[in-house]
Amino acid sequence: MKIKAVVHEAEEGGYWAEVPAIPGCATQGETLDDLMRNLHEAIEGCLSVEIGTALF
Repeated sequence: MKIKAVVHEAEEGGYWAEVPAIPGCATQGETLDDLMRNLHEAIEGCLSVEIGTALF
């Protein structure tokens, strides 16, 4: 599955990203590598919450 994210440089340093297709799904990281790891975790978390709430 491919999901698009928008990456921004944070004013205080580092980066943050948001996933427009998943409202409220955003994360940050000091480096782009950190950001990508955190982004994968954030997407997994957001999708598991959506699936979990759809079952009830």
